[in-house]
Amino acid sequence: MGKSSLLLILFSLSILFGFAQRPEQKEVTISGLVIDQETKQPLEYATIAFFSKRKNKIITGGITDAKGNFSMPVQTGIYDITIEYISFKTITISDKNILKPENLGRFLLEIDTESLDEVEIIAERTTVEIRLDKKIYNVGKDLTVSGGTVSDVLDNVPSVSVDAEGNVALRGNDNVRILINGKPSGLVGLNSTDALRQLPADAIEKVEVVTSPSARYEAEGTAGILNIILRRSKLQGLNGALTANIGHPDAAGISGNINYRTGDLNFFNTSSYNYRETLGYWYNDVKYFDINTPDLDEKRDWTDVRKGFTTNLGLEWYINKTASLTTALVYRDNDNENNAVNNFIQLDKTTGLTSQNIRLDPEKQDAKTIQYSVNFTKDFKKSNHKFSFDFQYEKSDQDENSTIISNGIDTDIVSTLQDQTDILLQSDYVLPIGEMSQIEMGYRGNFTNTTTDFEVLLLNDTSNEFELNTNLSNILNFKQYITAAYFQFGSKINKVSYLLGLRMENTSTTLDQPTSGDFKKKHLTGLFPTVNLNYEISDDQSIMFGFNRRLQRPRGFMMNPFPSRSSLTNVFQGNPDLDPTFSSKYELGYLNKFGKFTLSSAIYYQHSDNVIAFVSRETGEIVTIDGEDFPVVERGPVNLATDNRYGFEFNLNYNPTRKWRINTDFNIFKLERTGGFEGIDLGSNNLTWSARLTNKLTLPYNIDWQTNMNYRGPNKDAQNDRKGRGSINTAFSKDLFKEKASIAFNVRDVFNTRIFRNHITTDTFTTDQEIQFRGGRTYNLSFTYRFNQKKKRERQGGFNGGGIEM
Repeated sequence: MGKSSLLLILFSLSILFGFAQRPEQKEVTISGLVIDQETKQPLEYATIAFFSKRKNKIITGGITDAKGNFSMPVQTGIYDITIEYISFKTITISDKNILKPENLGRFLLEIDTESLDEVEIIAERTTVEIRLDKKIYNVGKDLTVSGGTVSDVLDNVPSVSVDAEGNVALRGNDNVRILINGKPSGLVGLNSTDALRQLPADAIEKVEVVTSPSARYEAEGTAGILNIILRRSKLQGLNGALTANIGHPDAAGISGNINYRTGDLNFFNTSSYNYRETLGYWYNDVKYFDINTPDLDEKRDWTDVRKGFTTNLGLEWYINKTASLTTALVYRDNDNENNAVNNFIQLDKTTGLTSQNIRLDPEKQDAKTIQYSVNFTKDFKKSNHKFSFDFQYEKSDQDENSTIISNGIDTDIVSTLQDQTDILLQSDYVLPIGEMSQIEMGYRGNFTNTTTDFEVLLLNDTSNEFELNTNLSNILNFKQYITAAYFQFGSKINKVSYLLGLRMENTSTTLDQPTSGDFKKKHLTGLFPTVNLNYEISDDQSIMFGFNRRLQRPRGFMMNPFPSRSSLTNVFQGNPDLDPTFSSKYELGYLNKFGKFTLSSAIYYQHSDNVIAFVSRETGEIVTIDGEDFPVVERGPVNLATDNRYGFEFNLNYNPTRKWRINTDFNIFKLERTGGFEGIDLGSNNLTWSARLTNKLTLPYNIDWQTNMNYRGPNKDAQNDRKGRGSINTAFSKDLFKEKASIAFNVRDVFNTRIFRNHITTDTFTTDQEIQFRGGRTYNLSFTYRFNQKKKRERQGGFNGGGIEM
């Protein structure tokens, strides 16, 4: 036998021997138990994943049942096994050789409180969770907003208020930045007030109220940030929920969320359609000091019909164990119709005679938004070492058209066409240093282009034809490009945690009006430092100090110099010379858990320069209604003054038993304003307060009963004297079919007391206003069905203090 033949035989034998030694891959059953280390309670829906390093992907996985057990078929081989549960530390078993059926035993998961990235104060899980720099409101546990909208949700959030026109304020300051999942979103759109009334409450998992933002957050919003977190399941397999609701005044809607996760892909979608009618009125009683000017009573009644479809569709790809790519599409289509009747009654002070003019103002609005987004996240080997990149493109169109009818005759045709595009680029990098420190840096670019075409056609009494009014009609091209970079460093030394940051933002604003030939461009660069400190007195007590500098940029409509009319005697006109408002804020907070109570309190001080405020004044123009002359009143924004705001608030959670939870929130603040306009002193000194009480009790037969009580105290400034007002909401809920379904019934504004009243005083006239936006008491009945998904279990147990959000 030759040498080559011998080598061939030996090589063939080695191959055969290798195959004989390699075990045949087969399917075996792997089981185990996952429990909460602190409470020793089983954790349902914990996720178990098997990752193959050879194939660089997740091969299989599963979830635990109601008793915390898991059992799943797995192909034999070598895997990295992870056991995960939201807000708990992940357990990883590396290079586990699966050869035969095996019970892996018990896994004790502990709450993740050591990470500097996010340290949570955990009491017994109630409607409101308290963290050092913010409060988190869990929407899913609030029965009174079932079948409602985001506006309903925000109106129940501690420190947040929503006024009669749907405008949102935080601690009495209406310059609030609203984000969706931490970023600007097409779900908010061009008109955030309208969008918040359309987005269903059932699509929201929680709302974060950020009162002391770190440098990571954009500097916009002198009051702070409201971050709305949408639902997205992380469970393996197919799961979801469907909710239908019906209400009075006429309201109906259907919404659902679905999630399918298998291997390295996670598909998610949340969609809703809503139809809602709201009744309301606006009453304006104007009395002029001039004896020759008739007094004017103006009352506007309206029926607002809102129809809208919203969907959020996305795909998350787990590229490997440490990297993921998420793409999402948001589409929103709203069709709103507002039918308003304006009734003018004028009284001649000299003769005592009255006359009446009825003005119909039907308005139709069509708004569409589409948004594409991409997110890439890379986690490195060291805990909390990560890199992320976001790209977002958004296009919004909003068309408003109305034909105004006065005493049966068409007099005005008004249309507003608005187009907006937004591009967002954002990148963040977090690098841990040692065991207790980390640095974070990032870039953000936000590029907005808005075109507003406002057209007014007035009836010519002579020709009986509509003619374009060039004094009112105009086109405005508004561009705002913002680029920002930030750096922050955080660490913990014994019981002291600190986070120091600096953010730089450059703003370029362009106003271009082709109709008038006006062109204006402004550049602004600002530095925005942030300081967050925390001292752990004990496991149950912490003290926090926060400082941040923020700003309010004027929006496009505020800077448009052409007037727009809401009635014959009232116009709104922007101010192209507006400057941003800069604000410095200091906050000292205290957290304490004693027995069944958890207390969160804070005192705060805020100083603002170049404050943007809206003032009313006569324009000098006269409008004739039924032969009588009336002055035209103009309202618009100006850089009015300097503000000093002092406040104190506290939130108290009390859990007498597992079936009874009470939460109360109280905020009192004083606003000192110095400044004037056109020689008129508009300074003021105002003290006001607000209180909220939520009581949730489980009745016999496991019926949940929740009542919310709200009161907002009177509020004054130089021209306005706003009256206090309160309201009560109540709701009942019952789980069905072994918690696979729920039925809820709620009543909002039980005693029909949610009415906004204001008294306006100027040098030439006084006005008494009364507005009821939602038309009083409303009823809603909703039904929710869940498949492969259950209500979140409440965690009973300990309190973990310390740390600040980085």
